[in-house]
Amino acid sequence: MKSVLLAGGLGTRLREETEVRPKPMIEIGNRPILWHLMNIYSASGFSEFIICAGYKSEIIKQYFSSPIIMSNDFQINYTKTLTPTLLDDDLPKWDVIVSDTGHSTMTGGRINRIKKYVRDERFFCTYGDGLADIDLKELLDFHRDQKTVATITAVHPTSRFGQLKIDEEGRVGEFSEKPTTHDWINGGFFVFEPEIFDFLNDDCVLEADVLPLLAQSGQLSAYKHEGFWQPMDTYRESKLLNQLWSDGNAPWKIW
Repeated sequence: MKSVLLAGGLGTRLREETEVRPKPMIEIGNRPILWHLMNIYSASGFSEFIICAGYKSEIIKQYFSSPIIMSNDFQINYTKTLTPTLLDDDLPKWDVIVSDTGHSTMTGGRINRIKKYVRDERFFCTYGDGLADIDLKELLDFHRDQKTVATITAVHPTSRFGQLKIDEEGRVGEFSEKPTTHDWINGGFFVFEPEIFDFLNDDCVLEADVLPLLAQSGQLSAYKHEGFWQPMDTYRESKLLNQLWSDGNAPWKIW
């Protein structure tokens, strides 16, 4: 079963990083967040990927076309041969398609443009900049039971601000620094039936044009994920993910 990763956006809120590389190539530890995401899928046995590249797609293409250079220590003896010798072979057993879906294409359009690679199969899909300790097999089982065209993973976001509980006299009875809210939002990690392409075109936005239409027609289910979920939309969130990784406390590391 294939996993489609949306990795073509501009990442404007991380401009200090995305001036030189696409957001999914920003590193956590010494590996791109895209690598972490792909390990989440492959740990559950899903190792076929279609990466929908766009903005600075050449950097993603270079990374996956030169895995020896990009992912391993290697040695070259210039007096004998220019063929590198791997010093630590940890190349993942992945099947990767990198497709340039356009510089300014919207999310729905990117998915539509890789239809020829998905063919008539059910597939996973998610954003290339968010991590979770999600049980993908459970998500897939839920989707099969629902029998809808699409399943979205619903998550609880963390509030951007501290929350106060204030009594009638103006005293603070409780202060919570950036608590997890009780609302449900779109956390990505979709499962789509091939019929999703009936709702797509090259110019559509998945979130604004397609998901509302699926909901109105009773063809959108929501899998509730109560565990860890964290996007990387800001520099602060990038620092948070890197700190979790360096502390050895990365909940998404299920491999």
